[in-house]
Amino acid sequence: MKAYVITIQKNEKSVEAAERCIASAAKFGLLVDKFSAYTPEDDPIRILEEKRVIHQGLNEKYSRTLNCAAAFLSHFTLWEKCLDEGPLIVFEHDAVVMDQIPAAILAGYGFKQMISLGKPSYGQFRNPRVLGAGPLVSKKYFPGAHAYAIKPAAAKTITDHAREVGARPTDVYLNVENFRFLEEFFPWPVEAHDYFTTIQKEEGCQAKHNYVRNREKYNIIES
Repeated sequence: MKAYVITIQKNEKSVEAAERCIASAAKFGLLVDKFSAYTPEDDPIRILEEKRVIHQGLNEKYSRTLNCAAAFLSHFTLWEKCLDEGPLIVFEHDAVVMDQIPAAILAGYGFKQMISLGKPSYGQFRNPRVLGAGPLVSKKYFPGAHAYAIKPAAAKTITDHAREVGARPTDVYLNVENFRFLEEFFPWPVEAHDYFTTIQKEEGCQAKHNYVRNREKYNIIES
């Protein structure tokens, strides 16, 4: 299964974090390639409109709209790639692989359609009672979009939904009310070691675990 880490190529911190992600995965024998993220400079709203994605839901109070749109577009493009290439693992640049991702997941048969691999990185959450692949229960939506595996069937459903119903910030968009097939793997093999954001405003960082722990050193990049 191919794996990609979303990387803002012109952002030194993003490249540095992505290389840390790649190195952490390599320790467990997983090869990860960089995927060039979209940025506000790319006019993501225009591209989403060209892809017929309803984007008004990306305009919300916790994030900068163009940055949020660029992040969603980066994931959306990888979902399209999944339709062409087959199952993928997607990492965001702040992801760090802490433990072996099970061989069954890497082979594409250890989950149904789409599974979160990442430990919740913000807000309150519940520990799943099921070990291994099971229903998404830590939150009602993906507990951060920093690590997940996806198959073409899920990619088709979630890209169609964005065109028919509308996009939201990526993790909130991936919720069990809309997509009942979502799963998570527990114990989570991947964590978000974030120390900066290009998406959230300060009020959007208040629930981030790493921001709360070390807010003086947490960088909110205005771009």
